[in-house]
Amino acid sequence: MKLTKKQTMEVIEQLLELYPDASPELDFRTPYELLIAVILSAQCTDVRVNMVTKVLFEKANTPALMCQLEIEELERIIKPCGLYKNKSKNIWATSEMIMNDFNGAVPESIELLMTLPGVGKKTANVVVSNAFGIPAIAVDTHVFRVSNRIGIVSAKTVEDTENQLMKKIDRALWTKSHHLLIFHGRRVCKARKPLCEACPLTSNCVYYKRSVL
Repeated sequence: MKLTKKQTMEVIEQLLELYPDASPELDFRTPYELLIAVILSAQCTDVRVNMVTKVLFEKANTPALMCQLEIEELERIIKPCGLYKNKSKNIWATSEMIMNDFNGAVPESIELLMTLPGVGKKTANVVVSNAFGIPAIAVDTHVFRVSNRIGIVSAKTVEDTENQLMKKIDRALWTKSHHLLIFHGRRVCKARKPLCEACPLTSNCVYYKRSVL
């Protein structure tokens, strides 16, 4: 059972009322800072990433400066984010590639971003939508869980979830909807125990009708 496009837009409108200020919770000032922050955010909270990037970006907030950092120092700084050896390797290699292949500027297309080490579709979508204003829906764990649980989509993969969301939601709202679903997933529609009694979406929610009523 899935929601119709009309019901989906009702859900998005309710979420807009609930979280009018929904926006990225990663701190960044430039497309490059956002790219690095998103790479660091894999299996890590935004709060912890922001603590780490506050230190990191004081030392290296451009690809050129990042390439000048010793890999051991980069590892030491980002260690609290977890997976630090792999992340440091990708950050350094990505920075070098931006310098060598893109004249020091973060590429503005999803396809080109995905040629960078450690950058998948989700990361590319986050960067183009939040740094360059290109509509995109990045499917993280919250977006996947909430959109499937409510019934906006019925998908087993991230890719299928993204494709169904793009069909159900008006393009102009893709980026905002990404943030709305994340906010709702972090605050109400939690992974282990969704707070259904505090949720205004129950009239349209497939999970609520199946599991709670």
